[in-house]
Amino acid sequence: MNNIPVVKLGIVAVSRDCFPESLSVNRRKALVAAYTKKYGASDIYECPVCIVESEIHMVQALEDVKKAGCNALAVYLGNFGPEISETLLAKHFDGPKMFLAAAEESSGDLCQGRGDAFCGMLNASYNLKLRNVKAYIPEYPVGTADECADMLHDFLPIARALVGLSKLKVISFGPRPLNFLACNAPIKQLYNLGVEIEENSELDLYESFLKHEGDKRIPTIIKDMEMELGAGNLKPTILPKLAQYEATLLDWIEAHKGYREYVTLAAKCWPAFQTMFGCVPCYVNSRLAGRGIPAACEVDIYGALSEYIGTCVSQDAVTLLDINNTVPDDMFDGEIKGKFTYGRQDVFMGFHCGNTFSGKLNSCSMKYQMIMARTLPEEVTQGTLEGDIAPGDITFYRLQSTADAQIKAYVAHGEVLPVATKSFGSIGVFAIPEMGRFYRHVLIEKNYPHHGAVAFGHVGKALYEVFKYLGVEDIGYNQPKSLPYPKENPFV
Repeated sequence: MNNIPVVKLGIVAVSRDCFPESLSVNRRKALVAAYTKKYGASDIYECPVCIVESEIHMVQALEDVKKAGCNALAVYLGNFGPEISETLLAKHFDGPKMFLAAAEESSGDLCQGRGDAFCGMLNASYNLKLRNVKAYIPEYPVGTADECADMLHDFLPIARALVGLSKLKVISFGPRPLNFLACNAPIKQLYNLGVEIEENSELDLYESFLKHEGDKRIPTIIKDMEMELGAGNLKPTILPKLAQYEATLLDWIEAHKGYREYVTLAAKCWPAFQTMFGCVPCYVNSRLAGRGIPAACEVDIYGALSEYIGTCVSQDAVTLLDINNTVPDDMFDGEIKGKFTYGRQDVFMGFHCGNTFSGKLNSCSMKYQMIMARTLPEEVTQGTLEGDIAPGDITFYRLQSTADAQIKAYVAHGEVLPVATKSFGSIGVFAIPEMGRFYRHVLIEKNYPHHGAVAFGHVGKALYEVFKYLGVEDIGYNQPKSLPYPKENPFV
């Protein structure tokens, strides 16, 4: 995936001048050795020029990590640490940063060898707040070399998403379709997050599409589509139009990303798209998602933003689905009850017309959009990639601006069950513990739209920290029964 950043994490050790500098030197070396043994050394850089004790050291270390190409920073308290210099380092570093600290090592060395970093982390966090500097601090930020190595590794997906957002442009085409006000949201929060947006008319896209007729790349793209679809290539005559559309989007990205390095798309896909373009864009959207360029349906700008964050965190394709329909009782009784621990209200079907990457489906077939074909000729609704989503762990999540431009988010772990959906589209039977309560007291109560982003795997820990770092104060999740929601009726 070349649409997400590669993180290089600079590790800078700090020391308070009244503590032995050797504590920080030796603990930094031990940390780097532990990380290299567990994870390799390709994602980290050990700053060797100095242990930061003063503002001058801070400048030297800052210049060194910049020169080394680091785009994320870990400030490591080998002892109590210099609260001014270490937080100035974080202030002046342009990129995501974390703070962590060394635990004491031996009961036999608690005089000259005691570092007091447990105490120093308190002062570091206080000074970060004084300077209004954001930093990631792990849940328990003090540990042995091995434990701190794990903390560094946990920070990488968080940093990757934050770096990606700082260089992201959302490109959209067209206003939302009629009766899709739920996907409408103020763009103010995009700018607050450091994300650029370019809004275009679908007429601009159509003009570009027409200019790509006969593009010399079309035959190559068709061959690639045929290889991907295999036996599922049930609509071969629509592939030239889809290939023409794919070439159009790829060229638009290159011509319009400007000074930004990464792009995600939010495009109109109905009602006029089919009759003008002669196809639906679902399959092309799925192919772009497989390359790390999420393309959200129905001009869902915050859906596209959410998908991109998940792509950075998981380094994998994501999808955007409607939180769509209930599981019928006979399907639940025959396929789920007694085989899994979920109740009826824990399960639902996630669906979209055909936008999920083929690698995330049990099998896939090129078909037509059944809902649209109820009112349009079937031949102009071809281009959906359909199939049941492969079973496995998932994370359902979304970052959203409210109508009054407040930012909020939700994250929930769950799974796709190995249950045949007996339906159409890109679809799966999803299970999330306490989904019924989550649906009512987070999704409905807090006015989220029907689209949710899906990452394949349990990546909620990293997503939650990304949202916290971005300053999101309202982060919903599927709370256990023992923890009622604020407005949950206690008498039900």
